[in-house]
Amino acid sequence: MTRRLGLLGGTFDPPHYGHLLAAQEAASQLELECVLFLPAQQNPLKQGETISTAEDRWEMVTRAIADNRLFEASRLDMDRPPPSYTVDLLRALHERGSELFFLIGADILPELRKWRSPREILRLARLAAVNRPGSPPPDLEALKLGLPGARERIDLVHIPGVAISGREMRERVRAGRSLRYLTPPAVERYIAARGLYR
Repeated sequence: MTRRLGLLGGTFDPPHYGHLLAAQEAASQLELECVLFLPAQQNPLKQGETISTAEDRWEMVTRAIADNRLFEASRLDMDRPPPSYTVDLLRALHERGSELFFLIGADILPELRKWRSPREILRLARLAAVNRPGSPPPDLEALKLGLPGARERIDLVHIPGVAISGREMRERVRAGRSLRYLTPPAVERYIAARGLYR
């Protein structure tokens, strides 16, 4: 039987409960056997932004997911030369024979046409489109016009409202505000010990 594998890529700068909740709900709703957290070496959509080192982000991800047996961290995207394109990652993972479910914010779906090789992305994996609190539901009909057949490759995943962003968390640290209840305590301790985002 083919393994159902969820993939959650991103900068994870830092990882937070929004990431963890999206992965847990996708695993539950889509009957995934595992969700791989794949920190990106360099997100092509965030070039020019200052981000923490790859090793710091890796350490935060491993701490954030340590207590969940459904979650695994993978260096596959980190250890490849940048930039990190989703299609390249999916090609590498597709060879392993799992059924792939790539988690994506539902608000990002309209941008999918602009990604590198969007049709191949849809061929290699199903998209698990996760709602974001405060965002309208995705317009799947509009997506279908730009990418025929896309709707049949998208699963909608509903999560309870948790409006957290890495950018907001970095700003909180710079302002001396607490991250408690926004990220796992192990990640909060790592950020403080390393002096990240100051």
